[in-house]
Amino acid sequence: STIINTPTKYGQQTASLAMDTEEGVEVVWNEVLFSDKKVFKAQEETIKEMFENLMQVEHPNIVKFHKYWLDMKESQARVIFITEYMSSGSLKQFLKKTKKNHKTMNVKAWKRWCTQILSALSYLHSCEPPIIHANLTCDTIFIQHNGLIKIGSVWHRLFVNVFPDASVHSKARQHRDEQRNLHFFAPEYGSGEDDYAIDIFSFGICALEMAVLEIQANGDTAVSKEAVVNAGQSLEDPLMREFTQSCLRHEAKLRPTAHDLLFHRVLFEVHSLKLLAAHCLINNQYLLPENCVEEKTNTSHLWYSHVSPLELDKFLEDVKNGIYPLMNFASSRPHPVPRALSLSQEQVETVKTPTPEPQETESRKVRLSDVIEILLSLFLKMDDKLHRQLSCDILPSKWTTAGPF
Repeated sequence: STIINTPTKYGQQTASLAMDTEEGVEVVWNEVLFSDKKVFKAQEETIKEMFENLMQVEHPNIVKFHKYWLDMKESQARVIFITEYMSSGSLKQFLKKTKKNHKTMNVKAWKRWCTQILSALSYLHSCEPPIIHANLTCDTIFIQHNGLIKIGSVWHRLFVNVFPDASVHSKARQHRDEQRNLHFFAPEYGSGEDDYAIDIFSFGICALEMAVLEIQANGDTAVSKEAVVNAGQSLEDPLMREFTQSCLRHEAKLRPTAHDLLFHRVLFEVHSLKLLAAHCLINNQYLLPENCVEEKTNTSHLWYSHVSPLELDKFLEDVKNGIYPLMNFASSRPHPVPRALSLSQEQVETVKTPTPEPQETESRKVRLSDVIEILLSLFLKMDDKLHRQLSCDILPSKWTTAGPF
């Protein structure tokens, strides 16, 4: 397996490729070692709460947390957590390969990737309480073989908040990495007053690097402000130039939110009916009954598109995976139950509980109609197979005062 060692503010982090033998998928095994066991013990409950919250983060453009546990030894303590494996590496690696092959970034791909990153940031910033990434660089943004973008290292800022006084390891590699990525961080970073605006600044640098492939640095030193300005001015599209400049404003309060950026002219577009239909189908699949019987009084003609079923299936799969997010005016998508690694048989026995499953809430809506009378019919499927069907007439006078039947 590949092992990567990274010094952090709170200890030594290692990440290695592993195999979940029960699920049959590749995952990333992450370890954070803490040299000060007393500090770790004092913050143990906070760490648990932090990771429990991270387990609930569910978004197609955010690297998924699968599982975590704490390991206490005599000399040191460590946190182990399993995350999703991104098969095609980081965005930085992709940009380097693209430049090496003397190619340029496709504008459509740039817009699609910006939309996916902003979709993830908008989700994090809208959480309660908001989750600030605070470590967004092209090295912490990952890409899959199908073009799906996901942001990782969401846990970084949370760990910094838990261990604010931890000493920084004085390793040469860490110093080089900090210098190389210093231009990703907003001027107010580390002041204690930073909020979502620092993520917007970092995103602006990422968007700029995606457009120009690389912002030149002077050896191991930091990328200068002049180099960032020159890279921005080199953009031929005035909308792209305005877009990145709005993210890189010096004053944090003048930077737009992630949601606002999704409405910027360079990204905003009226979605095709095909994309709207695909999202509608995916978002409402769980509402479709096993057997659907409907009385048809009028005949109608339905024409199937002259597109091969294979292409449609691939398009639906891409939409489901989050490659084409619908963020401009669509309703929020219900979040599925987070996926966890398979439990052993002993663990399954301990998890079982005699309490009944919570009842599902009816979320389907009835379209507004101007007819005089409506018949409401409810079909109840019972565990004893003795199903019930309840019907009732709804008159206009009752529509505003709905009550029990």
